[in-house]
Order: sequence, then C-alpha cells, then structure tokens
Amino acid sequence: MKPTLISHTLCPYVQRAVITLAEKQADYDRIDIDLSAKPAWFLALSPTGKTPVLQVGNEAIFESAVICEYLEDTIGPALHPADPLQRARHRAWSEFASGTLNAIWNFYVATDGTSYERSAAALAERFAQIEAVLGAGPYFSGSHFSLVDAAFAPAFRYFDVFDGASGIDFLAALPKTRAWRAALAARPSVREAVSSDYSVLLTNFVIRQGGILGKRLQAAA
Repeated sequence: MKPTLISHTLCPYVQRAVITLAEKQADYDRIDIDLSAKPAWFLALSPTGKTPVLQVGNEAIFESAVICEYLEDTIGPALHPADPLQRARHRAWSEFASGTLNAIWNFYVATDGTSYERSAAALAERFAQIEAVLGAGPYFSGSHFSLVDAAFAPAFRYFDVFDGASGIDFLAALPKTRAWRAALAARPSVREAVSSDYSVLLTNFVIRQGGILGKRLQAAA
C-alpha cells in the first residue's frame, strides 16, 4: 500500500520524513498544503493540524519522529543501529535535534538585542554538545547514514540562509560539526528534500517574522 505524505515545503520536520523516505527508496505520494489556509480534509485528518502527516490506508500517522520510526519498522534498509542501547542513544539524539530546531526558531524570531544574543548563546551551546559526541564521521555514527542524520540535516540547512546575515559563525570552532554539516548537505536525499526555491521562501518567511535576523536578511537582499 503506497502511503501519502502531507507536507509543507518549509517545514523542517517534513524534511526529516522526506529524507527518511528517500533513504529507504520508498514509493509514496506527496501533497503539499498551505498552512495559512489549511484545507478541511487535512484538519479532519491531522489531530494537531501540523505537518507532516503520513497517511497509510485509513490511518494517519503524525509527528515526524513517529513517522520515521514507523518507516524504520516497515521498510529497509535499517537506519537505526541493531544494538538496543545504541538504538536508544540514537533516538535520544534525534530528540535533541527537535530541541535544536526549537532553539533555531527562538533565534530567528528574536526581536531585541538581548533575546537575540541569549538565543544565539543557547544555540551555540547545543552545537557544542553535538561536537562533543561526534566521531570521525562523515555521519553521526561513522560511515552509516542514520535517522539522527535525517533529523539534523534540516537544522543545518537553515544556516545556508542565515550565515551571511546573522553575524555569527556557530560552527567556527567546531570542526567535526562543520564536516558533518557538509557531508549531510552533499547527500542526495538531503539535497532533494526541499524545492529549488527553498532559500528564497525561507528568507521571505524569516523576514515576515519581524525579528533582528529578518531585518538583516532584508537589508542584505
């Protein structure tokens, strides 16, 4: 049964699911919706009114982490380690990725200098924590691409847009994280998880938030 992914082009959690589907070479349909004008059929399907939702027959699976775990349970190849303890570790760092996305949101909506600096410091601390657990790479657990990589790739993609305007190089002193970001950016599943106009769409979206970063992006445009 071919599933359907209901998505939104800018949502990083959608990207996580799309990357996982691509890595598993899954056959699926995709429907993009406008989150500012959610269709009634989507609201009836999604308990949270958020994307992504994976529809499998009459069942709607929501929350990106749960979607990825379902795909892991039902479609090969495995993107989790076989060892239960390492699998739990990977799940924990995937959850850490979700917290990092929240920290990124705090950063780009900050409207004053104090909150901008505070949110930037919190984000820098999270990247330093990541640096401390990375190995030789190129991916989170070495040569094998995992669900942790699928979770972090959308977070790093933000900085393709943010780096020039933010005035902050979050990864300057983090060589392992820099190398990981580059390896993920080169992965076909990651590159193809967004539309070709993603950078323009994200720039315009952040500008509309009215924060310091948006003003800097607008000035640089």
